[in-house]
Amino acid sequence: MKKMIMKRIQAFVLMALAVLSVSATEKSFSSPDGHVTVTVSDISGRPTYKVSLDGATFIMPSPLGVLMNFGDLSMAMTLKDCTVSTVTDEYDLKTIKQSHVSYQATEAVCQFEKGGQRALDVIFRVTGRDVAFRYKIYAPKRDMLSAVVEGEASSFIMPEGTTTFLCPQVKPMGGFARTYPSYETSYTWDDATGKNGWGQGYTFPCLFKVPSVAMTTQPTKEGRGAQATKEGWIIVSETGTDGNYVGCCLKNDGGDKYSIGFPQKEEMDGWGTPNAKVALPALTPWRTMTLGTTLAPIVETTVANDLVQPKYKASKDYTYGKGTWSWIIRMDNSCNYKEQKEYIDFSAALGYRSVLVDAHWDSQIGYDKVAELAAYAKTKGVGLFLWYNSNGFWNDAPQGPRQKMDRSAVRRKEMKWMQENGILGIKVDFFGGDKQVMMQLYEDILTDANEFGLQCIFHGCTLPRGWERMYPNYVASEAVLASENLSFGQGACDAEAKNGCTHVFIRNTVASMDWGGSALNKRYSTGNDRGTYRRTSDVYALATAVLFQSSVQHFALAPNNLQDAPAWAIDFMKQVPTTWDEVRFIDGYPGKYAIIARRCGDTWYVAGINAEQQPLKKIISLPMFAKDAQLTVYADDPKYTNDPTLVGSVKTLKQNKKQQLTITIPENGGFVVVGKK
Repeated sequence: MKKMIMKRIQAFVLMALAVLSVSATEKSFSSPDGHVTVTVSDISGRPTYKVSLDGATFIMPSPLGVLMNFGDLSMAMTLKDCTVSTVTDEYDLKTIKQSHVSYQATEAVCQFEKGGQRALDVIFRVTGRDVAFRYKIYAPKRDMLSAVVEGEASSFIMPEGTTTFLCPQVKPMGGFARTYPSYETSYTWDDATGKNGWGQGYTFPCLFKVPSVAMTTQPTKEGRGAQATKEGWIIVSETGTDGNYVGCCLKNDGGDKYSIGFPQKEEMDGWGTPNAKVALPALTPWRTMTLGTTLAPIVETTVANDLVQPKYKASKDYTYGKGTWSWIIRMDNSCNYKEQKEYIDFSAALGYRSVLVDAHWDSQIGYDKVAELAAYAKTKGVGLFLWYNSNGFWNDAPQGPRQKMDRSAVRRKEMKWMQENGILGIKVDFFGGDKQVMMQLYEDILTDANEFGLQCIFHGCTLPRGWERMYPNYVASEAVLASENLSFGQGACDAEAKNGCTHVFIRNTVASMDWGGSALNKRYSTGNDRGTYRRTSDVYALATAVLFQSSVQHFALAPNNLQDAPAWAIDFMKQVPTTWDEVRFIDGYPGKYAIIARRCGDTWYVAGINAEQQPLKKIISLPMFAKDAQLTVYADDPKYTNDPTLVGSVKTLKQNKKQQLTITIPENGGFVVVGKK
């Protein structure tokens, strides 16, 4: 009897699911140019979405929804409607890859009900290269004004055969002075799906290569679209995260499905919840996807800033530019009055804007002497950035100044002192994770710093998420395996080019990156005669000054470079901009080689580097330069790999009629072309 009842129940459930499947609501909407289409459904009561480009599926039907402390808003949901409109925006921003942005997107507000009551809106924005979505969460009852987001069902299911380029998250409270996670691990390249990094998922942004797919090309005159088979690329990230939410990552539990993951409870030594406490109705950060058949949309996208708005006005007209810092070559002991004064003179000789005075300045120089340095720097037309430890109590990083940035009263007193002494900005290090309390600290530091006219750089930190536009005094973050590692071990030097060819297509595509490189020393030491060896060429160093984007760049140059580096290299490093008006992808492959172009005013800089063991030989098109334009070309000797004593050269030539240039880049080498548009 019981078996018969169970069979009837199972049959009823299957019938009900079948009915739900048949009656599922499905809505589709496309980008203004018609190339990108999103399809939203409530099949079996579960919200899903699918993304396609010119008819090819890039994101398979994937779950949507949030898990609240009052209920699961990812199941038993009904899609009522999608209200579709066009949104436009136009803004200027000096601190990102494109100084002027005109934005147009299709916006679709998809309303989901649960139990007959409006529970969740999924808000989509779709352009010809970007798809983004966020949630608006409604209260289940009128008098509920707050709630807890315990997780998200938000996922990205990749087509079968997709390969990955991902940076693993690390377990918290490990590494130097228990400062993990510091978001500074090495990527894997062309790896299979179905892995979860080192067990904790992956740090944003996450790049995927979609296998060859059939795509519909533009219709012919007869109205028919031809079919072409191409591989695709998609990068997944998030933007708009502030103190109202947590910073997220991607996790994989096997297969092709990657899901939004929340912080680990052990972060910050267990202090703070890994969940997000929100006021209702609540808006979550944006989940973003940029896709294309080449890496061009990913290199050129501005989606991280398109979707956000400034949170306050700039207290002053912030300026940007180049600087020097002693620590990368000379390490902790260089943070003394004499050597910092030497670096001020060095920056002045280069025409640079600033010097970064790194850790231990409070104990090894002192506040009064730093004030003297700031006054001296001002006479040289140079300003100072000062390093600070973010720490109150979430790790054991001993470098000072400590306990100055974690509490409002102390922080504001410190910032007032900096303002009175003409300090340009701060570099704050050793943050504790992605919990909401830590995201609030980032926002509090930025907000207070703006009141005192200070710019902010973050290290040992999470990925910035639209912060260039949200916070006008924000400059850049590390959030990458950066140049400091070149001093720590030869392995980082050996892999420098491979990592450089990776960051151009992943980390630096979504936000400004404070990498701190472009060294011209042969070795990482004061005398240029000991320490780790630099494997990359001088032209490589010049190229990364263009390839790596940050509006304030503290280069790894040293005073001895005025005598021992090629004069043409120093001249280039004096002139290279740090703010750009436009970027274009030319060619490349993550971890192998990278060639892109950036424009500042009417001058284009085309730069490339090579990590492959064989010389890279390419014919590249340069339509940004007029025919017969005068071009300055910096290039390595093709034999550089076999004989590192061979140095590069600079020459002038004319753009040919085909507007093409034949280049050869040796392993660990580079090239740069400079000319007027």
